[in-house]
Amino acid sequence: MDSCARCGKPMAVCVCAEVTPQPTRLRVVVLQHPQEPDVLLGSAKLATLGLARGVLRVGLSWPNLSKAVGDAAEPSRWAVVHLGGKESSRAIVAEPGKALALVDRHGAGEVDASKLDGVIVLDGTWSQAKTLWWRNAWLLKLNRVVLFPKRPSAYGKLRREPRRECLSTLEAIGLTLTELGEPADVEASLLASFDRQLAAVKASGLYKGEAPRRPRPRGPKKAGAKGAPPTGAPPKPEPAA
Repeated sequence: MDSCARCGKPMAVCVCAEVTPQPTRLRVVVLQHPQEPDVLLGSAKLATLGLARGVLRVGLSWPNLSKAVGDAAEPSRWAVVHLGGKESSRAIVAEPGKALALVDRHGAGEVDASKLDGVIVLDGTWSQAKTLWWRNAWLLKLNRVVLFPKRPSAYGKLRREPRRECLSTLEAIGLTLTELGEPADVEASLLASFDRQLAAVKASGLYKGEAPRRPRPRGPKKAGAKGAPPTGAPPKPEPAA
């Protein structure tokens, strides 16, 4: 099956011709796990194609922020995006009417959004994003964007999410940019492209449903066991789907 050289998707679901890169003040860098499996429904490439200052980088680790974004960058002027709502973000709340909280690297003090140069977004399955987090310790030096979405993802029944409030990578980026002061037209353009892509997927007949999930092993995991985060470890960013 032929695939688009630009977005990597099957030509039957490609919407590249209708994507117009939107100008933004903030840079957006998506770090994607090399084994991210969802070529058909994945939204990271579509998101970065729709942003004049968006970049998608595929890999497992980068020595520092500057290497990840491609040029000199100061950690205090960047933030990493993740979802709120679980233990790691329970103490962080958004202001009334807001769907986002921007806090410092410790998850405490508020940060002035006008002083940010860009945001980092992790893309992949939950386990893949965890791998990216632990293999890139410099993420701990960045501010944090914690999202509290007010509406569910447009994926609907096409993709089951770990939590109701989970969003696609594209939706998370669009919401983040709007909440950080970018024109609402940027998010609207991204969401319009996403809607066209999902409609194309449904019409193509290529989507056959999700593969059955493996049952989780029963029984609590002991502290310090292989694969368990060490006691007192900082919370990991929880990816958009």
